[in-house]
Amino acid sequence: MNLRERINDSKMSPYQWAIIGMCVLLNALDGFDVLAMAFTANGVTKEFGLTGSELGVLLSAGLVGMAIGSLCLAPLADVIGRRPMILAAVGVAGAGMLLAATAGDMVQLGIWRLLTGLGVGCILACTNVIASEYSSRQRRGLSIGIYTAGYGVGATLGGAAAVYLQSQHGWRSVFVFGGISTLSILVVLLFLLPESVDFLLTKRPRNVLDRLNRIARKTGHPETDSLGDAVVPARKKANPISELMSASNRRSTLLLWLAFFTTMFGFYFVNSWTPRLLVTAGMTESQGITGGLMLTLGGIFGAVLYGVVATKWNSKMVLVAFTVLSSVMIVVFISSASVIVLALGAGVLVGMLINGCIAGLYTLAPSLYPASVRSTGVGWGIGIGRIGAIIAPLITGALLDASWSAVQLYLAVGAVVLISAVAVGMIRSKKVVTKDASVEELSGV
Repeated sequence: MNLRERINDSKMSPYQWAIIGMCVLLNALDGFDVLAMAFTANGVTKEFGLTGSELGVLLSAGLVGMAIGSLCLAPLADVIGRRPMILAAVGVAGAGMLLAATAGDMVQLGIWRLLTGLGVGCILACTNVIASEYSSRQRRGLSIGIYTAGYGVGATLGGAAAVYLQSQHGWRSVFVFGGISTLSILVVLLFLLPESVDFLLTKRPRNVLDRLNRIARKTGHPETDSLGDAVVPARKKANPISELMSASNRRSTLLLWLAFFTTMFGFYFVNSWTPRLLVTAGMTESQGITGGLMLTLGGIFGAVLYGVVATKWNSKMVLVAFTVLSSVMIVVFISSASVIVLALGAGVLVGMLINGCIAGLYTLAPSLYPASVRSTGVGWGIGIGRIGAIIAPLITGALLDASWSAVQLYLAVGAVVLISAVAVGMIRSKKVVTKDASVEELSGV
């Protein structure tokens, strides 16, 4: 039995939970980064004299960078390793935040926001894989749920910090704080973050046995004198992205992309437009903001709830259930806008369920691919999802200009999210033998 199999079948050690904790911190960067730009929008607009469309470009620049980072940079992790790519990406994200604080005009700020997004997008794809690979089979759903909750924590705490810092020191201080915090995490990662065991077993870089034994000691597993005959180096691919469309992966890849696209479309719609649309539905401006905060608050607990439920039942079917319920609650949420208590309660449930869907996709995606293309598969799934995130506010704005009501918009988004449930349900559960000859169970089965 190799180290990969021991980690998969054994109780998780404190070091493994520490790895999950580091991944949570990195995922929190996503939440902070998205809200940092949103909360500084007014200050940036006043200083640079921006129009609404120019501000929209800045708000989208980070998301565009995240999509490119997931699609183009994450696949490199399957070539050079997850650890070096995470370290490089964290450095890029931290530098982008610090440089944003020095921007002298909209163009410069847009460039630094794009740079930050590149780093964050790559981080998300790689940390998702690391969190999955260092979790035991029994606790994988819970681990990924905790990891996903990092977004809500970063959004909530980072958003609060952004409001305070901006009021005291101006909008630039928000990005200084984000850059320093990010680079501080980088120092921790340099000492504590290990390489992926699956990557080491598959690629077999120099000193692989020593590196695996160091990980074994830290995770509480016995060392080994040899890799064993069961571990076979992966056949090199000229283009790892093309492997996603191989006969064995094509169906799962396309369905996963559809699920990520539709889920993130719904996720960013409700998180970006809820405060404004609740006002158009009859609430006051302060009530609309409160409704938006309820979504964020619910999201922190929803990802963990998914993980807890997924430890007891089939994780793929739990994801289908969460997605269907998300679709229903999105409609209930806007339909109850006239009764503030019901609307706020429904808002918490929407936040819980839609974040649980993200956690479920993060759990499912790594299990669909062998180690040799795992970061590529996860990165492309998240990247396609980011495209949905970018398109959602654009389509919503166009439909508002076409006189769609808030109820009509939420009904349409509820239908879009329901498509994700169908896509996930169509992903076939199967077992494959990976290059290291270990058997992996797909779709959480």
